[in-house]
Amino acid sequence: MSTEPTPKQGIREHLGQFSLHVLLVFATGLTIGSERAVVPVLGRDVLGVESLLVVGSFVVSFGFVKGLLNLYAGKWGGEYGRKPVLVLGWVTALPLPVVLIFAPNWAWVTVGNVLLGVNQALTWSMAINAKIDIAGPDQRGLAVGIDEAFGYTGVAVGAWVTGAIAAQTNLRPEPFYFLAAVVVLAFLLSVFLVTETVHLAAAEVDDDDHHDANLPFVEVLKRATYGDRTLFAAAQAGHVEKFVDTLFWLAVPLYLTSEGLGIAAVGLVVGVHSAMYFLQIATGGLADRIGRRPPVVAGMFLAGAGVLGMVLVDGYLAWAVLAGASGLGMALLYPNLMTVPGDAAHPTWRATGMGVYRMWRDSGYGVGAIFIGLAMEFASAEAAFYATALLMFASGAVVYAWMEETHPEFGTHEPPAPASKAASRPAGQD
Repeated sequence: MSTEPTPKQGIREHLGQFSLHVLLVFATGLTIGSERAVVPVLGRDVLGVESLLVVGSFVVSFGFVKGLLNLYAGKWGGEYGRKPVLVLGWVTALPLPVVLIFAPNWAWVTVGNVLLGVNQALTWSMAINAKIDIAGPDQRGLAVGIDEAFGYTGVAVGAWVTGAIAAQTNLRPEPFYFLAAVVVLAFLLSVFLVTETVHLAAAEVDDDDHHDANLPFVEVLKRATYGDRTLFAAAQAGHVEKFVDTLFWLAVPLYLTSEGLGIAAVGLVVGVHSAMYFLQIATGGLADRIGRRPPVVAGMFLAGAGVLGMVLVDGYLAWAVLAGASGLGMALLYPNLMTVPGDAAHPTWRATGMGVYRMWRDSGYGVGAIFIGLAMEFASAEAAFYATALLMFASGAVVYAWMEETHPEFGTHEPPAPASKAASRPAGQD
């Protein structure tokens, strides 16, 4: 029998490593944010892309790659540890600034965003899993809230900084020098300062734990996709809310510039939306006290209303206010949707379960880009806003009807037994 003491979880007990992972998720946000305001306009004004559907192709490539790699990032993080996957994620980002600076046509940008999708899947997946490892069950909502707050603050800062640089210089190469500095620094921090956290997740395992402690990968995939109604509600909501994120990445810059707003102001409007995500520190902590379901339901409807309002008003200030309102809705729903599979998963397969949720969530980038691109190409930019808002309202209704509370202290959610266990029970028994 081992005499080694059980590792103690807690943000305060591991503040140095927790803070380092906060800094790294901020860098992950800066990386994607550096594309938000500049790249769609670069495609239209420099590379000569006329089709709005083609402009959206770089988000499609990003979304589907990130969604698929999220699934395997969680699996690899459980098998090999968080740090190796994190380092690999930053390695894949190193060529990205070079691609964006020298891309002779839009196809290069689309292929380059495959690298961005890999980077975001591996680095952000490991950032959130490491924080959950460190925090433990009592601070899980707070840890997710901090992770998403600083990550999306990075998105906001990246969009604002590169938009400002582009306004003062050119659409390229200058904004992507900033991106290069971020990627190199994050890579070095990951290699030399990050330590492994997977042993902290193992500290949560009880030798007498319940029947689903060792679910195989396929069983986790089934449960987190359709085998559990609450997890299905979370997965579909995560998928649809990415349409809002895609709208602010793809349609909002093109719509606002077509309405006469300058690139620096567009960067600020997009940045205001993302900056509201910083409130996830508060909304994640709030969910530790009142449960996950109420902020998720409220956030789905508020984000949809903010998107709808943006095409019903005119003017810089009004657009910024409504962008902020939709961002506040996202701050309410975003960390708490992700905490749902974190609550429902056993520690031994939590990274995989989170990966399944993140796969369905982030594939929403790809589906959303196709959906929004088609709406803009064959109807109007305004149609993309109307359709996205409608989908958010419908998805929010599914959450309201089907999602049970998963908070470990006062939740109502009871996970189903694995299929193999359920099949072995006599008929009529629960």
